Amino acid sequence: MATAPDTAARTPRPAPPSRARLVRSAGLRWDTAIAVLLVAVFVTGLGTTEGFASSGNLAFALNDVVEVALIALPMTLLVVAGQVDLSVASMLGLGSALTGALWEAGWAFELIAPVVLVVGVAGGLLNGWLVTRVGLPSLAVTIGTLALYRGLASVVLGSDAVTDFPQAYASWATDTTTVPGTFLTYPVVLFAVLAVVAGVVLHATGLGRSLYAIGAQEEAAYFAGIRVKRIKLLLFVATGLFSAFAGIVFTLRYGSARADNGFGFEMLVIASVLLGGVDFDGGKGTLFGAVAGVLLIGLLKNLLTLGDVANEVQVIVTGLLLVASVLTPRVVATLVERQHRRAAAAPRSS
Repeated sequence: MATAPDTAARTPRPAPPSRARLVRSAGLRWDTAIAVLLVAVFVTGLGTTEGFASSGNLAFALNDVVEVALIALPMTLLVVAGQVDLSVASMLGLGSALTGALWEAGWAFELIAPVVLVVGVAGGLLNGWLVTRVGLPSLAVTIGTLALYRGLASVVLGSDAVTDFPQAYASWATDTTTVPGTFLTYPVVLFAVLAVVAGVVLHATGLGRSLYAIGAQEEAAYFAGIRVKRIKLLLFVATGLFSAFAGIVFTLRYGSARADNGFGFEMLVIASVLLGGVDFDGGKGTLFGAVAGVLLIGLLKNLLTLGDVANEVQVIVTGLLLVASVLTPRVVATLVERQHRRAAAAPRSS
């Protein structure tokens, strides 16, 4: 006599819930939860730190992270596609060093900016070519170019610092000059406009859907007719371009071009993107979450600075946020999976 099939044995094992599903089960999406935490930090600053909510301090706090925010835009798209660029801070430093060297050589600033941006595009092309044509992993490639671009910055400018940039451009980047009628600086407004454009591209176009498909399953995306290599190459070009532009903004904001400008910014960019809910493995995340992550780190940094907390402690806090953004969802996913196993085993045992 035929025996009944073992339905319990054939029941597929439930997949570990993603970060977004875990938070959604509690009534919130992950990026929304980060936005709620951002509001909580802001309210805490209102109640504990005098002058935190003043227009001058808010202008300073936003402008203080504008370079990180600018780079985080293309980085979000890149990580969604399953890639990463760790050379962004070094490209920022190279852009700053080149800006200083050309200004010291007597070039007009109107000519310096396009040259720096072209160098950023070239750096992004190198990263993209090594990843898409040579087939090297982006993590290994950009660790190498991280050292390469920082070394080139030192060759271009050495240990010198170049100052005295044209006031018309320098004032544009500082927090003392704001858009009329607001407390927002021009770089922050530019970032807001670019964020809207990047959000539309990621969430409302075929290109954005292609990025999610590439990050989720690159081989399947290729067989579906998506130009995987071309798209990844363009993303690396975008990170190089935005990083070089951030180098110009950084130089004008501080009024000083140095080869070591932006040192360590790659950690802030990655921390912001991952904290905002973008999955490091690709295929998941929103631009809204990444922007919320940038603002959260910026407000925390501002609060710690107003509280006279040492810079070393601020670096530790950023590192802990980065670890927590990666580790916490996986720990929770493991606990939820165990609960699912117990719930599935209970009927069989009874």
